Amino acid sequence: MTDLDEELRQAVAESEAEAAQLPAAAVADVASSVDVPAVHGSDRSVASRRRNIGLLAGLLILGGGILTLVLGSADQAAIYSVPTDELVAKRDEFATRTVRVEGTLVKGSLLHRAEPCEYRFSMEKNGARLPVRYAHCIVPDTFRDVPDMDVEVTAEGKLSAEGYFEASHIMAKCPSKYEMRDRAANGEKAPHATSYGAAEMEPAGVP
Repeated sequence: MTDLDEELRQAVAESEAEAAQLPAAAVADVASSVDVPAVHGSDRSVASRRRNIGLLAGLLILGGGILTLVLGSADQAAIYSVPTDELVAKRDEFATRTVRVEGTLVKGSLLHRAEPCEYRFSMEKNGARLPVRYAHCIVPDTFRDVPDMDVEVTAEGKLSAEGYFEASHIMAKCPSKYEMRDRAANGEKAPHATSYGAAEMEPAGVP
């Protein structure tokens, strides 16, 4: 083999070796040129916690809003029970509220008008008096002005701008039927109310 043949053989071998190395180098160059961000487990954990915190905060806000709405509705729907003297002393506080006021029927204050139906009377507690208007025809059987006996009255309604209590419901605790029977046996009468005509009752105002 001549020197020329040997040189030619070496040149061909070197050319083949370079051709075999070219794809690997190209792949390495492409891989090095692409910036692939590394995803770490701690980063995923932080993102997940943030999402959970946001969801929890949203649920708390929603729950707080619902609770506020429920409590507000309950407060508006609640009917407060107050004694007569407290209602008289705190008129401004209870001016717009529906309340249940408790007291004793003032003797001789029960007035009745047949047309239109209306009852007017006064309640008292610890020296404080409250005039009441009840614009209905039917009253409880126990609601009567009994001489020499205290009649406990509960009225439900609102204070009017005119200063009296506009009752929508009334309840009364009267002496027992046995007491009434004994008094009737002694010839005593328990009038239900003093009746007045419309012309007589209106100028008198609230008793």
